[in-house]
Amino acid sequence: MLRRLTLALLTLATWGAATASQAGTGLMELPGLLGDGPVTVFYPSSSADEPVQRGPFQLQLAWQGSPVRGNGRLMVITHGSGGNPWVHTDLARAMVAAGFVVALPEHAGDNSKDPSTPGPESWKRRPAEVSRAIDAVAQDTRLAPLLTLDKVGVFGGSAGGHTALTLAGGAWSPARFRQHCEAHIADDFSSCVGFITRLHGNLLDGLKKWFALTVIRHRFGDETAYTHQDPRIQAAVASVPFAADFDMTTLATPSIALGLVTAGMDVNQVPRFHSDAVLTACQDRCTHVAHLPDASHGAMLSPMPPLHLLSDVQTALLGDPPGFDRKVLPEVDARIVAFFAQHLQPLHPFQPVP
Repeated sequence: MLRRLTLALLTLATWGAATASQAGTGLMELPGLLGDGPVTVFYPSSSADEPVQRGPFQLQLAWQGSPVRGNGRLMVITHGSGGNPWVHTDLARAMVAAGFVVALPEHAGDNSKDPSTPGPESWKRRPAEVSRAIDAVAQDTRLAPLLTLDKVGVFGGSAGGHTALTLAGGAWSPARFRQHCEAHIADDFSSCVGFITRLHGNLLDGLKKWFALTVIRHRFGDETAYTHQDPRIQAAVASVPFAADFDMTTLATPSIALGLVTAGMDVNQVPRFHSDAVLTACQDRCTHVAHLPDASHGAMLSPMPPLHLLSDVQTALLGDPPGFDRKVLPEVDARIVAFFAQHLQPLHPFQPVP
């Protein structure tokens, strides 16, 4: 499997060198369906990139640029808790350079504008929001003629990684979330409480753990096994996923091609409970796309939000550890692109812009 991915990388490098300069990266926003938030779309465009300001980020994109035919495939990025499209711009641009169209749904109650219902409440909704984002693209008269939607890819990080695992055939339950936190509240505290607070080894730790478990036991007793199938989705990559609430037997043989991106110094989703557990379950039936031994949970946020906009807890859980070099990220992006190119079988080369 690693050899196939390496061959795909070599093919992609040759292809990308011939096409990357031939088009801009278009940006548009589609209305969500059934009351969903907007779907942000990056796509190959004949229009030139220009400075575009989105939140704290100044990006080089072709806002409302004219779409051109790429490789005929769609990839959906599902953001993490409290996330937004802009922290995935670099990966989206790499996908577009290879001819993909990239759609990012806004997950209700778990985005940067409205972070009111993260965790299991959001995880129940997210897979269907991904499916409706595909539907929104399919209904757009500018994009739909350029795509064939029988093989769609999904990339997700953190809570988005949880969504990717669900779409790959995983079954999870709120009760498993509760059971994990009851067993490992001290060792995986941030997975159970999010970005609210941390343990600091002082007298307040006991109170924090007691309060967290009281809330979790009250809210998360549902033993329903949640799953979601969309036959259009044929490949997924889960990056530093929340995974401790999955029945790992359901991930032992993923229903679609599954890749993992892991970070050795992830203190937000401790690997042995999450990404490592998935890799142990699926073994050679999934692909370890990339491992970043010196990276923490926020490594694949690129561009990274300015640190002055993050709380101290967010900085501690998402910030780069000393010694981590973000110059490795383009290679990781290339590996992710190659994984999707391998499993989604692009229909035709990226067409040059006249």
